[in-house]
Formats: sequence, C-alpha cells, structure tokens
Amino acid sequence: MNIEFENILNQLDEKEKIEVESNQIDSAIKLIPLLLKRVHPQNVHVLAAIIKQSLLPSICIETNEEIDKLFTQIDKEPNLLFDRNVQHKIEEFTAKRFQRDKQVVIERASDISKLVLLMEEYLNEAISSNGSGTKNVFNIRERIAAIDVNENGIESLTKLQNELVNAAASIEKEMHTVTSKLETGKSKVQELEEKVKTLEEELTRTKSENMRDHLTGLLTRKAFSEEIKRIESSFKRINTQYAVVFFDLDHFKNLNDSYGHECGDVVLSTFGKILNKSVRDHDIVGRYGGEEFIAIIHFNLNRELLQFLKRIKTIVTENSFLYKDKKIKVTFSAGVAIRSSYPSYENTLQKADMLLYQAKEAGRNKIILENGMEI
Repeated sequence: MNIEFENILNQLDEKEKIEVESNQIDSAIKLIPLLLKRVHPQNVHVLAAIIKQSLLPSICIETNEEIDKLFTQIDKEPNLLFDRNVQHKIEEFTAKRFQRDKQVVIERASDISKLVLLMEEYLNEAISSNGSGTKNVFNIRERIAAIDVNENGIESLTKLQNELVNAAASIEKEMHTVTSKLETGKSKVQELEEKVKTLEEELTRTKSENMRDHLTGLLTRKAFSEEIKRIESSFKRINTQYAVVFFDLDHFKNLNDSYGHECGDVVLSTFGKILNKSVRDHDIVGRYGGEEFIAIIHFNLNRELLQFLKRIKTIVTENSFLYKDKKIKVTFSAGVAIRSSYPSYENTLQKADMLLYQAKEAGRNKIILENGMEI
C-alpha cells in the first residue's frame, strides 16, 4: 500500500474504513464509488438549515441562543456537520430542548395548581366562617323562641340582645376577613390570567414559527403538506380550481460558488418574498427544499393563472437581486399542472415536477404549462 493511498484512508470515517476493509479496497480507483456516496457539499448547507429549523424556535430563550451559536459556526463551515463532536452536540441540544421546554411549561402551569389550592383554602375558610356565624345566630334564635316573656322575659331578652350584638360583630369581622382574602385571590386570578395569556401567545408564536422556513418566511415543506389537506378537501367538496406551480432557481450552485452562501441566502429570501407578495390570501407558497419552491394558485379563468405567472417572470427577469454592492441577475424555471386534470394532488405534483424538468432541459428561464404553452 503506497503512502498517498494510506493518507486517503486515514481521512475516512470509521464506517468508511470498515467498508474498505470488508470489500478489500486496495487502490484509489476502487475507492471512488465509496467516496461518491458522500453528501455533495451543496447539499450539506441545505441539510444544516433543515436541522437548525427542526430545533428552533424553543420556548426557552437560552436554548435558542445556544443552538444559534452552534449553527453560526456550521454556516461558516458546513462540513462541521459531519464532525462527531458536533453531532453529539446536536443530539444533546435535541434532548436539552425537549427537557427545557417541558420545564418551562411545567413551571408556568404550576401557577395554576397553586391558585387552585389557594382558592380552595379561601373558599373553605369562607364556608367555615359562614357556618360558624350561622350556627351562633341559630342557637340564639332557638333561645329567643324558648323565652317566656311572663317569667323574667325582659331580663332574658336584654341578655340575649348583648349576645346578638356580639354575634353580629363576630360575623362582620369574619366576613371582612373572608372578603379581604377573596379580593387577594381575585388579584392572583388576574395575575394568573396574564401569565396564561402570555404562555398561550408564546406557544402560538412557536407553533407559527415552526411552520415557517427560517430563511424565506414561507411555509416549510411539512406545513405546506398540512395546508394541502385543507385545499384538497375544498377541491373535493366544491371543486375549487387550482394549479400546482413548481419553481427552481436557475444555476443556483454557480451563484453560491461565485458569491458565497450568504449571497445565495439573500437571493432565496428575496425570491420567497416576491412569491409571497404575489399570491392572494387563499393561495399558499412553500419552500420545497434548497432552491425549489412550490405554490398553489387558485383561479377561475385561465388568464388569471397566466397573469400570475407572467407577473412573477417579469419581476424576476427585469430586475436585479441586490447583495451588498452587487446587482445579480437571476432567472428561474417552472412547471405548471392543473389539479382537475389529474386523479390526485400527488399526480398533479408529479406532473408539475416533470414540466419543471423539461423547462430546465430546454434551456431554463422559462415556465412550461401542461398544455405545452411556454412563458
């Protein structure tokens, strides 16, 4: 075994070394198929973004800061993702995030338990105090009923009068104490309501952010799939017409190689904003992965769909994407399929994907519809 080949072997990971040994690979030529199995550098950047998106956001702010710090390093050096120590850290963050989020919810929810116990205590005191006062008055009433006015009646009534005054004063004091405690309880209820409202808002925000791609602000692929269920239900009930539009930025790898991933992120973010501002409320747009985007566009007349497609094409091709002091020209390819032409959404998506491939094969910078029309 020559020294050069041995140096290559030393750079392999443990799994690859095992495969070399088991397959008796003894030359650089034989090693090529094994190395081709590695993830392409372009995809490493996308993979890192997907992993980060799955970890963020956390309810716990401290966890968010730690994860952001780690992935800032990975953004600069994507291959760190394959470093075993970094992988261990990601595993730790996954477990830590779950535990910390759980702890935050438990701590905030514990206020509810405390309030319930406090209110139970106040109400028991109120019931007890009311019961005691009522019992005193009831006893005095029975004694009044038993008095024979003809035999020392005035003297007995005078004595009972003093007892009634004392009983009334006792009841007044007890009720004042109970009222004070209930007022305190009311303040605590209001305080708890504010905490619960804040928690609900944070959970709603977290859920909303989990549905959005961190870079473009569009729906994630998972969230897009969930929205499709709603749209498909409407299609089957009232036959709402819609098209599936599959977009792909042209030569995106070259752009990344020429200007860097930060520039690529700016282009992706800007393109996402263009799509988002161009659709209506009942349409949806998502980032399908990497430089691929997908949109569901509802329409009644074909010209409405064509207007949308031409508007996107015009905005992108007639303007430049700005990165620092550079103006960068960007184009895209797209495939368009109409839902009513196919038995299912999945079939429609496949057709849009095929048409996108045709557009790229035919020279890119064009939109191809299922009827053969090109824009």
